[in-house]
Parts: sequence; structure tokens; C-alpha cells
Amino acid sequence: MPSAGRTPLIALTALAPVSWGTTYAVTTEFLPPDRPLFTGLARALPAGLLLLALARVLPRGAWWWKAAVLGALNIGAFFPLLFLSAYRLPGGMAAVVGSVGPLFVVGLSALLLGQRPTTRAVLTGVVAAFGVSLVVLKAAGGLDALGAPAALASAASMSTGTVLTKRWGRPEGVGPLALTGWQLTAGGLLIAPVALLVEGAPPALDGAAVGGYLYLALANTAVAYWLWFRGIGRLSATQVTFLGPLSPLTAAVVGWAALGETLTPVQLAGMALAFGATVAGQRAPRAKTGTALEPFSSPSRNSRKDSMDLTGPGLRR
Repeated sequence: MPSAGRTPLIALTALAPVSWGTTYAVTTEFLPPDRPLFTGLARALPAGLLLLALARVLPRGAWWWKAAVLGALNIGAFFPLLFLSAYRLPGGMAAVVGSVGPLFVVGLSALLLGQRPTTRAVLTGVVAAFGVSLVVLKAAGGLDALGAPAALASAASMSTGTVLTKRWGRPEGVGPLALTGWQLTAGGLLIAPVALLVEGAPPALDGAAVGGYLYLALANTAVAYWLWFRGIGRLSATQVTFLGPLSPLTAAVVGWAALGETLTPVQLAGMALAFGATVAGQRAPRAKTGTALEPFSSPSRNSRKDSMDLTGPGLRR
């Protein structure tokens, strides 16, 4: 179990995947159909520019290319691949394939952060993926030749971005607000030309669509990704990624509460398994002598920066 001192931090970080779990309902109920790239662009770029305006600081030196790489992995590649897999795979299969993300992070943490994989972490990842499959896998069907690789690639992209964000940390004097803005802006700029080429001009929007896009850009992206990257800076990469199953669980609850969908006993059992794995995944890894520890993970170093995240001029990276 997480220590009492870290429980509030974990709870705040968990709000990010909980928010992402509302994306499906908002998209289907309020947004124009069949515009996944435009939706990804509308989520990322306005949110990134807003955070840049609040932080008022740009990358320096090597952080120009680091921010571009992280933006591509966490946003620019992740959003299109995620939407592509969701459109081409049946009955929640995209969420099932994507739920292997914690296992990717366990392996990448061993390679890039020097954290030796544990049996507990691997089993927890398997249980989480199995629980998610019970919740969202409703329709039978073959794995699409493009959709399945896209789902795996989206999980690998976000997992790699999570681990690299932890490995590189943040520049001295820079908080997660600016780091989030850099990544969202870079990712949005990568999506923009693809969206224009594939989907053409932006669609006409009514009031409901405008409200939906505002929600996705502000709460679902700007605030949620700020909480996510803030959590990466202060928790282990595996702790953060094991919060990921909260997203499909939230989607199932929203579908039941707001869209009139039913939850079967099997789905409820899957929710219990996935939630239990999420809680189990919050046990911090033990530091071992000779093991490369994750940089920028000290609460004492980052707590002062985090208290300044929304102060605008006071934030410098």
C-alpha cells in the first residue's frame, strides 16, 4: 500500500485517467462523428498554448528536441494511434490491447531507469489487463490488421513517453506546468498537418460541439496532463502507469450512469480485479544498492516547484 504521505499525490494523479475515461462519452454525444484527428488536434494544441501562456517559459538547449520527442510520444503519435485503433477494433478491443501499457513500462523501466522487474509488478500488470478485458470486451470479432498494431503502438508510445519523462526529469527551476505545455504544443503541431491532409478542413460546430471541445481541451487535456506529468515527476513510472486502468473503468461507469448501458456481473468482477491491480501497483519500488535511481524523484526537490506551478511569472524552467 502507498504511504499516507503519498496518498493525496496518487489521488490527484489518478484524476487524469479518470478524466480520460469520459472522453468516449463526450465524443459520441457532443462532437462531430468520424473526426478523430481533428479531435486530437483540438484537445492538444489549444491546451498546450494555454499552458505556455501561463508558464511564460520556453525550452532551452537540448530541451527543444527532448520536448519534441516527448510531445510526439505522449501526444502527437499517441492520439492518432489511439483513435485509429478505437475506430477499427470491435467492442473495446482497443482498450484491452492498450491495457498492456503497464507491462511495457515495467520493461522500459528496467532498461532506462535501472529498476529491476519484479514478479509482483508483472503479475499486477497481467491482472490489470485481464480485469480491463472483462469490463470492456463485449463483441466478438477478428483482430483488424491495422487496428491491433495501432493499439499496441499507442500503448508503447505512451509508455515510452512516460519512462523518458521520468528519466529526463525537468530542467532546473522548471515545473510540470511548462513541461506539459511544451509537450501538448509539440504534439498538437505534429497532428495538425496530418489532420488537414487526412480529414480536410475543420467541421462546422454547433454549441454542443464547442462545449465538448472546450471540456476536452481544458479539463480533459490541460489539467489532466498537468496532473499526469506532475505525478510522473514525484512517483515512480510504474506507480503512475498502473493508474491507467482507471480510464476504461471510468468509461464503463459513465456509460452505465449517463448513457443507459448495463454492467453485467462479469464486468463488475473485472472492475474489481482492475481496481485491485491499480491499488497494488501503487507500492513504490524498493531502491537497491547499485541500482540507477530515477532522476528528479525527490519530493523535497520538486515540492517547491510544484507549489509555483500556477503562478505564471514565478515559474521558470
